[in-house]
Amino acid sequence: MQTRLADDARKRVVWGIALVLIAVTALLGAGPGAATATAVPAPPVPVLSWGPCSDGQGDGFECATAQVPLDYRRPTGATIPLAVTRRLAADPAHRTGVLVLHPGGPGNSGVNFARNSYAALPAALRDGFDVVGYDMRGVARSGQVECWNDAEYSAAVDAARGVPGPGALQTAVRQGQEFAAACRERSGGLVPFVGTASNAKDLDLLRQALGEETLTFYGRSFGSYVGTVYAAQFPKRVRAMVLDGGYDPRRYADVPYAYDAAQFTALDAAVGRFLDWCAQNATACGFGEGKPRQAFEQLKRDLDADPVITASGRPATGYTLAYRLMFNINSGKEIWPYLGEALALAQAHKTSFLLSPPSPASFDFLNVNMAVECADRVYPTSRLLLGALVAAEAASAPLLGPPIGLGPPTYDHNHAPTCAQWQAERPSRYEGSYRAAGSAPILVLGTTGDPDTPYRDAVALADTLDAGRLLTFSGEGHTAYNRSACVSALVNDYLATLALPARGTVCADETPAEALGRRATGPVEVDETNDVIPTLR
Repeated sequence: MQTRLADDARKRVVWGIALVLIAVTALLGAGPGAATATAVPAPPVPVLSWGPCSDGQGDGFECATAQVPLDYRRPTGATIPLAVTRRLAADPAHRTGVLVLHPGGPGNSGVNFARNSYAALPAALRDGFDVVGYDMRGVARSGQVECWNDAEYSAAVDAARGVPGPGALQTAVRQGQEFAAACRERSGGLVPFVGTASNAKDLDLLRQALGEETLTFYGRSFGSYVGTVYAAQFPKRVRAMVLDGGYDPRRYADVPYAYDAAQFTALDAAVGRFLDWCAQNATACGFGEGKPRQAFEQLKRDLDADPVITASGRPATGYTLAYRLMFNINSGKEIWPYLGEALALAQAHKTSFLLSPPSPASFDFLNVNMAVECADRVYPTSRLLLGALVAAEAASAPLLGPPIGLGPPTYDHNHAPTCAQWQAERPSRYEGSYRAAGSAPILVLGTTGDPDTPYRDAVALADTLDAGRLLTFSGEGHTAYNRSACVSALVNDYLATLALPARGTVCADETPAEALGRRATGPVEVDETNDVIPTLR
């Protein structure tokens, strides 16, 4: 009887959030109107002085700094330096142009992304393109945003719990307000200008500085939104563009509560499919003894009550487990046995990659992640709506929703408590059409079981773009390129020759869950601070 009542209550919560989100969508679906255009002078094109990169890795890349306008309303005013890197085409006689690689996040270094992903590219792309990456404004070498410092972030995440207790919602709202205030205090001269409209303008200045008429672009996860906005603002400058793990741009920017609700659902569904696999493959998983959902809920409570003290001296709680699982579930089925092993280690009170508290590098990433999305997205300012929708979204995703949604300001899913209380202006937010009318064809990649950018978003993005073409990967995990040989072959051919896959193409060659020890390289642990294109297996 108690189970039936709990199920009924959960259904009422889910229906309640759906009805409220429908109302919010109706009120906000059209989004703010585009700002009235005013005549402003063209910003000066940066001069790139290429030289050895400061880390001296000797990997064939060279580095430069591009000075771009801080505020594009004043294009000849104050500037901000962007760190840029490139590796020249290996076959200059057959060079096609520039391939810009843009990472996810927001918060990941594009310089690191290009350099660390270069080896994963096929010879045809390395031979024919200068491979370029850059750190977006506010990221790493390009003026790192700081809101909370390391001590403040450590205190907040160490106190968070996997099973939040009474008062967690009020704490989340209070922490969101404190985080927003810290952004104004410590990075107030920068955070209004880190939005994606300005990032896309930066990209076009880099195109001009590189001497290119058009760009070839690969963007994954948040990088797909940067690509979308770039194509919308500069459609004639697109030679070829791949948007991997695409965002539904209008819902992301203008109906954020509805967008967040879908992310909560997608994340919980992916974790649920993993736990269901554990139930059906108890030996291969090694966690839960056939009842992994119950074991997972109990493990969160046990770690909250008795945290594992890590080598750094910091506690790993049920929140730590939820935070790490949120990122590592992105690797898809091939890592499932290693997730089971890590959960079993946590049961035994032993450390693993799922019990690693967020680090100072994580905090750098999270500060930018929050600041950029608050600059891009407009949440209603109602405290009543904030409390009701955050509580409902967390309850609708029982596995990870409560710790992530009611935790401190961190990643995508719990931006509402901060962004709904954001006081900074948003001159760098994009508010125009996303059709990219007049652009070359744009290839959108969607993964059906994506925990981070739901497949429905990729479908919506391909439909939104005038020249969008959807390529589907039927599988688990976040993004598709180099996780599927089928997808990769089609993407590589498109980038090199502009040949698009046939409409309706679906690739279904996901790497299966493999027994422990069968992988030569061990588990692919996902570090949120270091995005990289995987090596095709």
